Amino acid sequence: MDIFAEFSARIAAAVAALFDGAEGLDALIDRIVVEPPRDAGHGELSTNAAMILAKPLGRNPRQIAAEIAERLLADPDVAEAEVAGPGFVNLRLVPELWLAALRAVGTEGADYGRSDLGAGQKVNVEFVSANPTGPMHVGHTRGAVFGDALAALMAFCGYDVTREYYINDAGGQIDVLARSALMRYREALGETVEIPKGLYPGDYLVPVGAHLRQVFGDTLATENESDALERVKPLILDAMMDLIRKDLGKLNIHHDVFFSERTLHGQGGEIDLTLAWLRQNDMVYEGRLDPPKGKTPEDWEDREQTLFRATDYGDDTDRPLVKSDGSYTYFAADIAYHRNKVLRGFTHMIDVLGADHSGYIKRIQAATRAVSEGTAEVDVRICQLVRLLKNGEPFKMSKRSGDLVLLSDVVDEVGTDATRFMMLFRRNDASLDFDFAVVKEQTRDNPVFYVQYAHARSCSVFRTAAREMAGLDLTPAGLATAELAALTTEADYELIRVVAQWPRLVATAARAHEPHRVAFYLYDLASAFHAYWTRGREESDLRFVVPGDERLTLARLCLVDALRQVLRNGLAILGVSAPEELS
Repeated sequence: MDIFAEFSARIAAAVAALFDGAEGLDALIDRIVVEPPRDAGHGELSTNAAMILAKPLGRNPRQIAAEIAERLLADPDVAEAEVAGPGFVNLRLVPELWLAALRAVGTEGADYGRSDLGAGQKVNVEFVSANPTGPMHVGHTRGAVFGDALAALMAFCGYDVTREYYINDAGGQIDVLARSALMRYREALGETVEIPKGLYPGDYLVPVGAHLRQVFGDTLATENESDALERVKPLILDAMMDLIRKDLGKLNIHHDVFFSERTLHGQGGEIDLTLAWLRQNDMVYEGRLDPPKGKTPEDWEDREQTLFRATDYGDDTDRPLVKSDGSYTYFAADIAYHRNKVLRGFTHMIDVLGADHSGYIKRIQAATRAVSEGTAEVDVRICQLVRLLKNGEPFKMSKRSGDLVLLSDVVDEVGTDATRFMMLFRRNDASLDFDFAVVKEQTRDNPVFYVQYAHARSCSVFRTAAREMAGLDLTPAGLATAELAALTTEADYELIRVVAQWPRLVATAARAHEPHRVAFYLYDLASAFHAYWTRGREESDLRFVVPGDERLTLARLCLVDALRQVLRNGLAILGVSAPEELS
């Protein structure tokens, strides 16, 4: 049960009845929002309906608000309707409606908040997509967690989600990787080697070199280098992808599809086919580009070249597709790849990229509009940098891969739960400080502990009830018999209202592609629960377990169980466990 969605529908009906015949009314109604007021003292629900309607209707917003409020007061579920500020309508509902929402949590359980918002629409979430040249490092961690949580969030809201990893296995970095592995192969043969500058120095290639020796013996040592490179590349790439999968597994991240860039290349490959399709549809031309503003890059050439009409699809400039040596640009592969997604039936795509890719947003969006002929859109989400700290100071960890801090280092230091939650406890487009000292604290300053402690504490309430009121039926069937009307204090309703926000919150987060909203909400929910607990220690009538009053105790336990369920549902989306006890 989503009270906010229910009243969005009722307010829309009221507006439609009051202003029937107004031009563009349906579009205006779609912009109306129903949400909790910023100040709880102003009501339980608030709507901006009057302010949305005022300018198009040429009316004073407070007058419109008064008409809407009067109509809503006729609704038996509305206890109060008041006009506030420039034209907000603030509502208070009858208690029975909030109790019905509380009851719905127990009825729906793990499905509470789940919706058909996505209506089964196919969504491709591409994330991580790191070059397969070594283990995952901390720079990849945030995008990996963000993408996985976003995929879970959208699946929870009814989308058909595919988690995808794009393997950049066609560029020059793969040749560098193969040469680096051959150096380790020679080392495995007993040679003393020094890794030349420009190759990958990480020790993670030592076992790869040993594996090459096991497979090829000493035959590669006398073979032509170019032939040897071609022979070993597939084995090395498999080894690197196994390493990456293992690293991602530490965060419980698993992709449905691993798409190889190499499959796009080659004569008659998808890049060739895509370029031919673009030419056929007059989306490319031969022309010259103006030099970039500011300092001109050394590799910029003033020459006629094959250009994609990116500006026709919202980009700032047209984009080259073929280099001077006849090979394709990276962007040509990007266009072919997104066309491949379209051909696989995806009209809703999300690309999660690192901080250094912000300049790619418009070109990727333009390419997607072009190759889908306007039927598909891609939302590019940028994950900003992570700064590692300890007690507020820069923190250097072990660097087993050359000069990078590994994902596994971070997880081994603080655990999967803390890594995932902290990577999500800030907007993806804002830089994040990851302080190891804070993450290890058992205080309110450590968000993951604070939220998990709320779940553990809610479980302890049930253990207390089982111990002190042995005759009480604490099974789901027993809780279903609770007389919720026994909940009468404002403290009870404050907590119920926070619990009841979950369906709206999770749907809003899915629409916005912002899983951090779930983390923020869980922290607020935990805070409300801990505050109630603290008050109960001082005021006996606010305790969850009230010996001698089974009716009130069972009702309060129903509230605690609902809160516990919402914490589980939210933590599951974030990929974080919900422990019943904390050490």
